[in-house]
Amino acid sequence: MSTTRSAPQSARTEESSGERLADWADSRLGIYHLRFLVRKVFPDHWSFMFGEIALYSFIMLLLTGVWLTFFFNPSMGEVVYDGPHTPLQGMRMSEAYASTVKISFEIRGGLFIRQLHHWSALTMIAALCLHTMRHFFTGSFRKPREANWLIGFTLLVLVTLEGFLGYSLPDDLLSGTGLRIAEGVTLAIPVVGTYLVMFLFGGEFPGHDVIPRFYSLHILLTPAIIVALLTVHLFLVFYHKHTQFRGPGRTEQNVVGQPLMPHYTAKAGGFLFLVTGVLALMAGVAQINPVWNFGPYRSDQISQGSQPDWYMGFLEGALRAFPAWEFTVPGGYTVNMGVLVPAVILPTLMMAVIALWPFLEAWVTGDKREHHLLDRPRDHPTRTAFGSAFIAFYMVLFFGGANDILAEKFNLSLNSITYGVRIGIFLVPALTYVITKRIALGLQLRDRDKLLHGRETGRIRRLPHGEFVEVHERLDRGREYALLTKEPYAPLPAPAAEHDGVPNPRNRKEALRHRLSRWLYGGQVPAPTPEEMREALAHLDHASGGHTPPDGPVKIGRQGSAGEREPEQELH
Repeated sequence: MSTTRSAPQSARTEESSGERLADWADSRLGIYHLRFLVRKVFPDHWSFMFGEIALYSFIMLLLTGVWLTFFFNPSMGEVVYDGPHTPLQGMRMSEAYASTVKISFEIRGGLFIRQLHHWSALTMIAALCLHTMRHFFTGSFRKPREANWLIGFTLLVLVTLEGFLGYSLPDDLLSGTGLRIAEGVTLAIPVVGTYLVMFLFGGEFPGHDVIPRFYSLHILLTPAIIVALLTVHLFLVFYHKHTQFRGPGRTEQNVVGQPLMPHYTAKAGGFLFLVTGVLALMAGVAQINPVWNFGPYRSDQISQGSQPDWYMGFLEGALRAFPAWEFTVPGGYTVNMGVLVPAVILPTLMMAVIALWPFLEAWVTGDKREHHLLDRPRDHPTRTAFGSAFIAFYMVLFFGGANDILAEKFNLSLNSITYGVRIGIFLVPALTYVITKRIALGLQLRDRDKLLHGRETGRIRRLPHGEFVEVHERLDRGREYALLTKEPYAPLPAPAAEHDGVPNPRNRKEALRHRLSRWLYGGQVPAPTPEEMREALAHLDHASGGHTPPDGPVKIGRQGSAGEREPEQELH
């Protein structure tokens, strides 16, 4: 017979409204089973904020973009302006341009929202670029995050495209000039260029459909793809665990940081308000894209000193720097290499190198391990030097896109600047590569010296025989541990041409990997050996008045501190 009895009705307590609401939600959504997310741990580092800035800027873009759709008219129908801005009165313009001017001058708060939208776009792209650089220089793209690297890089390309689409919608003289360049670049694509132009513009430039089509892409298709990819990107960040820099208690199997609730959520919420406030301040005090000064687009006019938004500056610079070059193939078809190479082939190669770098590095090294600890840029000199050279190449093209502005402001020859850019395209990245690699190796030597000789304290001591020396102290244990546990990178061994008289069928492939691995990992500064560290610590302890047994074990930092905690996460 069962001994279970129900409590009497008088002894039961009534559930609160909050408990009933929680039970209702859990029974339908299974929220209780997601409690593991509440204790999900995130490490702290200032460089991790770039991704958050991009995310919060995107939220502002969505909010302000929805507001702007209520007032913007994406039509190329012609109207005569009769609004309050006197310089434009009586001018013929498209309805898209007229509605943009109306938002700026007649809709309450319209100019602020327009500028907030534009500044958010520029900030998001800049933050995504810095976010991508952080991942590249620290090696967080390695297994198992190669797919997430591709998703993030695709997001950067899509956001850049989305920015160009939005930049073109006002149909002012500046954005129309950018559309004209885009039309020329599209036409330069062999075979399919003409068809693509007809598809985008609905006929010969400027056509009557380009603004409505760009508007549909800008507010519907591209944002939907971005939101979908961003969701997958964040899901994979949760699934793979967040990367972290080396330090005491941090291993490839755990994460040391703060839980999602309430610590990280509170910090992220505060940072959201901070980013929003800075964007609002920029929108309120820094004017951007004053379309009423440019006037409506006319194909026979162009603004003096026309410059695109910064993220398209490298493409402008490549077009200006590349010499005129075209030829005609049999059949009478002209191939315009002066546009095809700088505006199509070069950006494609740049994107392919960055997108495929994780797979190239994994193939060269043969490394199939999972990596959850990050490299410091100095610990991977070749990768750091290559990334710096890539940035230098981009910056040379960026400043080349402003050659007319530089010539005017500094009273220089336009042709001299152009030739300087052409030379700098080859010279500056090479010098940047060499200098960056030497700096990284120098920093490695400095770290080794600190481990063996300690840090400088600034205190001067006089020895009995009269010599003055600076007192050195042993590094902080956490710092010491991080320096001694860095990844010991080394090139692959040279392949054997034959084995037992049988030629190696993969000799060429393995020889190529060997040469590439020597380029990638050669010249590293080795970490101190245990014997060297024992002698160094004994000397430092003796200098500071302590004593370390000469043959005793060398204890570095604080290791194995995760004894009783879950292997996947640790709190501090």
